[in-house]
Amino acid sequence: MKNQNSPQTAQSRAKAKVEFRIHIINYFVINTILAVINLTLTPEYIWFKWPLLGWGIGIIFHVLSVFYSGNRSIKERIIEEE
Repeated sequence: MKNQNSPQTAQSRAKAKVEFRIHIINYFVINTILAVINLTLTPEYIWFKWPLLGWGIGIIFHVLSVFYSGNRSIKERIIEEE
């Protein structure tokens, strides 16, 4: 069983959190651009909600994998935080 406090584990968690932040920034920037394009060129139909929704579902799964993954259960994590 891998030690949960090893430097390698900490480094991989830090990398995953940085990648998540990049993902969130890309999500907001690109979807803002899509919204501007949509509202400028075809304001009669709001289509930018579809990529916003689809990518948002991907963001939710990314959150779960970065912050709620590992060998410990959610209950163990909450107990440790308390």
